[in-house]
Amino acid sequence: MRKYKLIGLTGTTGAGKGQVRKIFESQGYVSVDADFLARKVTENPVVLKTLCCHFGDDILENNELNRKLLASRAFKDKEHTRLLNSITHPFITALFIKEIEKISKNADRIIFDAPQLFESHLNAICDVTVAVTADRDIRIKRIINRDNISRETAQKRINAQYSDSFFADNCDYIIENNGDLETLKTTTLEIISRI
Repeated sequence: MRKYKLIGLTGTTGAGKGQVRKIFESQGYVSVDADFLARKVTENPVVLKTLCCHFGDDILENNELNRKLLASRAFKDKEHTRLLNSITHPFITALFIKEIEKISKNADRIIFDAPQLFESHLNAICDVTVAVTADRDIRIKRIINRDNISRETAQKRINAQYSDSFFADNCDYIIENNGDLETLKTTTLEIISRI
């Protein structure tokens, strides 16, 4: 039996997972960020070459990945998103396992911030899953402001993901983030106390 508790944090883009993760961290959880692992994975020459084969050689500029161009192609529909995931997830999973092995030597509470938690099937090893959701219009505004993209692009990213109802059916806890930071903090702390 392992000596640490692993919380899988997921949800819809623009919902505010990063803020929820910080609240968990303030309560003593050590976090692993799937987006960071995904960036590390795209430094792997095998991954880069495979991405170029499927999404075009022009996603590489001076041997650097043009993330914005890749995102525009990978998130245009669910089929392309699944293709991206099939390329990157095995490498992300390998990095994740190494990271958990290292962190768990000194931490007994770990939160894994993973937008693609279910797509990567890593939810299967989590003790508890928590999803952050928000109303679609709120999320669109947040994504536009955060990523400096058009409304249409923001909507495509949302459409390429699981729906709120999927998370409601598959997660242990749901945090709706439609209000202010204080409300989010109160809701999150309540869930942490239950966990």
